[in-house]
Amino acid sequence: MSAAELTAAGQSPNDPATLWQRTCERLATELPEQQFNTWIRPLPPAEVSQAEGTTLVSVRVANRFMLDWIRTQYSARLEVILRDLQAGEIRLELALAPRMAAPAGGLRPGMVMPGRALPSNAQSGAALPSHMAQAQAANQGPAGAAYPQTSEPARTNRAQPQVMGLNPALTFDNLVPGRANQMARTAALHVAGAPGQMYNPLFIYGGVGLGKTHLMNAVGNALLADKPDARILYLHAEQFISDVVKNYQRKTFDELKAKYHQLDLLLIDDVQFFAGKDRTQEEFFNAFEALLAKKAHIIMTSDTYPKGLANIDERLTSRFDAGLTVAIEPPELEMRVAILIKKAAQEAIEMPEDVAFFVAKNVRANVRELEGALRKVLAFAKFSHKEITINLAREALKDLLSIQNRQISVENIQKTVADFYKIKVADMYSKKRPASIARPRQIAMYLAKELTQKSLPEIGELFGGRDHTTVLHAVRKIGGERGKDSELNQQLHVLEQTLKG
Repeated sequence: MSAAELTAAGQSPNDPATLWQRTCERLATELPEQQFNTWIRPLPPAEVSQAEGTTLVSVRVANRFMLDWIRTQYSARLEVILRDLQAGEIRLELALAPRMAAPAGGLRPGMVMPGRALPSNAQSGAALPSHMAQAQAANQGPAGAAYPQTSEPARTNRAQPQVMGLNPALTFDNLVPGRANQMARTAALHVAGAPGQMYNPLFIYGGVGLGKTHLMNAVGNALLADKPDARILYLHAEQFISDVVKNYQRKTFDELKAKYHQLDLLLIDDVQFFAGKDRTQEEFFNAFEALLAKKAHIIMTSDTYPKGLANIDERLTSRFDAGLTVAIEPPELEMRVAILIKKAAQEAIEMPEDVAFFVAKNVRANVRELEGALRKVLAFAKFSHKEITINLAREALKDLLSIQNRQISVENIQKTVADFYKIKVADMYSKKRPASIARPRQIAMYLAKELTQKSLPEIGELFGGRDHTTVLHAVRKIGGERGKDSELNQQLHVLEQTLKG
């Protein structure tokens, strides 16, 4: 309510009882609607109390994944708004809602388990956003809220819990967040807190070794911690192919359906391996439809975005793209440094920051290579009984650094980019300016600046005698677009890997 509406209702605009409501209304004007509806609107009403001149605003969050995200992303702004709306000392307390055993006989209509509170707008009778209304209609609340089910058989009749393939070491806690995985991590946290609701299916794509598998396993482990009886399966696409072949030979497709169609969460890696395998695609389509129909969640990974998958049936790729598609990009320098320091800490070793920066600057391809370089440095320090320094890291990684420092020529970049975009190498030096040629030429100039020691004038000379300002424009343009265009970033990543390897 606005201040005028509160006054008309006989309530003071400064009434502590309405403080949380007014805070949320203010925040709703600042956030994109989807963000607010996903993270803030489902929260239950805060408990507001006053003691010794301090106003305590206590909010109980339904699950620990929402709690983590709200703390990191919104708590600071919530505190600012609270102080602006309420005089005196204000303290915001965000905590996990308590969980209690169900009463004898199970939940009855109209009952909600503690820690699974109804969204505040549902309690007050306010209109729900469309995706929440759909969730309530299906008796499954948003962001982890579980509404009583009156038509489902007792849970004792459910199939036995099934958890296969998960790596318990891959969790959200040890996944280093950064700009490169921010959107994918946010979506994965939401899925972990509210499986079967939004972002179904979740399709994560990116190059090798960037953390796609880690993120999928983190969702599975999080759901398992929240719902120990969940039926979860993680596997590589090749295992699904093998299962299809085996059951096709034995004519036992009921076994295949029993394994895949009854899951609560299916996590499947590298779906690009389905290319050209018609029977596998048919069976996966059937499993896909069956799982979505029962509001189970599906998370898939691939090395490219859905529409970029070759030799995959269009009805599959259209379904892959129907939920949410997010990219994981190569980690930026600061994120690589954070990964090194955190991974070393997990081995009970303190990694000096200057050494972490040295390694991170020289290992840029992906997280997997970064972890490999760290293992070499730590092992070298252990066996040589020396402190971890830049000189030690340089010695430990000398083979890797010598490969990195091999000269990549501008001519090789031009040929690689021309082949990739299916133009002639001669077009790199020509004066032709159609987009189909100018764009690859700019990309080649950008890569020449990134991967060689050539100056801007030298690069311009090698591109048909162009001025250095033309090269600078191309470098800035492609560099700027790379951070915003996930498809371009993926193409550049492929080109960089090709040139380096």
